Amino acid sequence: MKVSSQLRTHFPDGVFPARCPSRTVLDHVTSKWGVLILLALSEGTPLRWSELRRRAQGVSEKMLAQTLRTLDQDGFLHRDARPEVPPHVEYSLTPRGEELAALLVPLMAWIAQHAEDILAE
Repeated sequence: MKVSSQLRTHFPDGVFPARCPSRTVLDHVTSKWGVLILLALSEGTPLRWSELRRRAQGVSEKMLAQTLRTLDQDGFLHRDARPEVPPHVEYSLTPRGEELAALLVPLMAWIAQHAEDILAE
């Protein structure tokens, strides 16, 4: 399989340098919880903490908080905190997050379609 010309634009010699900023972003985006949070928010409806935790089954409170903080800092999601008692916080994708989610959804659909066959081998 040939490396796409778009990839060659960023990595002309085909090497992915260890200190390249893209590696850091790749780590944030493709972490197990990062992908699941982005996919949960890809439907367009803002979600609260508890709903995100329910959708990403198995995520600990610590990892959910860390993942949301990282994705927020990277500009992929928006945190809307309303000054109410009890606190009301909703998360949604930014335009950058929507663009990324649009790329992740087909990848996840492919994985879901082929996962059983792959794991059966």
